[in-house]
Amino acid sequence: MNPAPIPQEMGGFTEGGLTHQEWGAEPRVCSAFWLFGLINNVLYVIILSAALDLVGPSVPKAVVLLCDVIPSFLMKLCAPYFIHAISYPIRVLLFSVFSAVGMLLIALTPPYTDGGTITTKMAGVVLASMSSGGGELSFISLTHFYGPFSLASWGSGTGGAGLIGAGAYALATTTLGLSSKHTIFASAFLPLIMLVSFFIILPREPLIRQAATVSSRSELPHATGDEDDEGSDPRETQEDEGLLPQSSNLTGANSLRMSKNQSWGAAFLQNLRRSRSLFFPYMLPLLLVYIAEYTINQGVAPTLLFPLKDSPFRHYRAFYPTYNAIYQSGVFISRSSTPFLRIHNLYLPSLLQCLNLAILILQALFGFIPTVWIVFAIVFWEGLLGGAVYVNTFAEISDRVAKDEREFSLGAVTVSDSGGVCIAGFIGMALEVGLCRWQVSHGKDWCQQL
Repeated sequence: MNPAPIPQEMGGFTEGGLTHQEWGAEPRVCSAFWLFGLINNVLYVIILSAALDLVGPSVPKAVVLLCDVIPSFLMKLCAPYFIHAISYPIRVLLFSVFSAVGMLLIALTPPYTDGGTITTKMAGVVLASMSSGGGELSFISLTHFYGPFSLASWGSGTGGAGLIGAGAYALATTTLGLSSKHTIFASAFLPLIMLVSFFIILPREPLIRQAATVSSRSELPHATGDEDDEGSDPRETQEDEGLLPQSSNLTGANSLRMSKNQSWGAAFLQNLRRSRSLFFPYMLPLLLVYIAEYTINQGVAPTLLFPLKDSPFRHYRAFYPTYNAIYQSGVFISRSSTPFLRIHNLYLPSLLQCLNLAILILQALFGFIPTVWIVFAIVFWEGLLGGAVYVNTFAEISDRVAKDEREFSLGAVTVSDSGGVCIAGFIGMALEVGLCRWQVSHGKDWCQQL
């Protein structure tokens, strides 16, 4: 670990006296990307917070988790290979509309107690999840044009989404007494903030200047079939940067230079080879940390219980939301840390997270930790490790991956976090049941009193 370096080469263009690197530290850039991270992720948190209200007590809450994660995972798995055909403004508009429609569908479907169908609500969850997945890979790719502070702001915003989303839902439904329907209905208008952030707050000069610079090359002669910078089709280069939608008579891969006559199949295979090269240095550690931490959160944390007389709580139900709040605090801090602290060895915190999982499983089985306050510290450490691997993975890509492959790489690696959550969701369903049964068989029935 060491203080975060600021890359010197961040695109090489200037606009109004500002370099690409300096755009990253500009307050409007930081504000816009912080809001992107917040709004794109907060709906996911609100949906999970409302799980009990959405499906009722008789349906496993993991159903909501999987409906909230699997579509996002599939979007991140597939979209990097075709989303370059859609310009960023159109993407932001589409994802905002889909998110709003999904939340409205959830809110306006009658509750299960009044004859409403869970299937319709889950369709809304799926739509919001797909929008969130597409938004994440798009906004992280967009940081390629705005420098390291845009990535740090995005990470901080996603960390804040956990605290703000869970807190706002609890405040609205518990303190203010609003129904879950009205709370979710109000949240359907949050994507408007995303539109304001992109079209009003975010400076567009880096994108406009890059597009204009590349477009000006169309007036220069170029060698047909040559794949270097001097001979490539400027429209292809413009599309490769993710600035323009791809035209029907041209092919190309996002952020990869290819000849004009290359087929879509060849473009896909080239991107697939690029993804394989990203797996071990970036995807695998991110996947491991998400499997470990979400297995803790979904499968182990509900069984990390202590006698009430030895805890600060009056009810066993209070343990789980407290663990979640402490975890989200750690995530928020570490996802905001890259301007000050960088982690270059991504496997170290990932393996430490796996160690956390092992320790907490043993605690659920044998209860060797004497006080809940130590578990609080471990859960906070869990949040720090998870958030650190997430944001440092993308920071490492920004530093180490070649410029012409960076935008695609940033988007492609996002599949690992959703993939890890999906795997952890299935593991957690079985693990929670098994741990609870073990505890009951050993005279501790606290998990049945939640």
